[in-house]
Amino acid sequence: MNFAAVEREYIRKRILPDFEWVVCETPSRINPLTKPVEECRVALVTTAGVHRASDPAFDIRSKTGDASYREIPNDVSFEDLRLSHVGYNTRRVSQDINCVFPLERLRELETEGVIGPLNHRHFSFMGYIPIAEPLIKETGPEVAEKLKTDRVDLVLLAPA
Repeated sequence: MNFAAVEREYIRKRILPDFEWVVCETPSRINPLTKPVEECRVALVTTAGVHRASDPAFDIRSKTGDASYREIPNDVSFEDLRLSHVGYNTRRVSQDINCVFPLERLRELETEGVIGPLNHRHFSFMGYIPIAEPLIKETGPEVAEKLKTDRVDLVLLAPA
């Protein structure tokens, strides 16, 4: 089964008749680490629709998706996290949010000295964004700039 083809047809039938996946012909530039992993500042980015209870939920009603993002502080309590994403089965995630936002595992790796310090903030998107232009031209670059400003060396992308 070709998941991309099935998903494209689903979106075409229900939402956007002329939907096509964004195709990136040129691979991303390789950015080798300039220091050992145990010295790298690490940030987490997820597409699981994770957000704090006090933050606005992602817009799950929009047919064209929600390209916005939420900042999640490193010291967040897991009891304060919520999910707003209907594009995947969240049953297991509701039992252990580390499935899609493994901050607890990263905290353990930091304590063990396997990775360097965790960044003071992490980022969450909702993965359902069939109209990708706002993500590619606006919110994605905004998050990239924030990660650069924070001097993050390594980003773990946790898709959902």
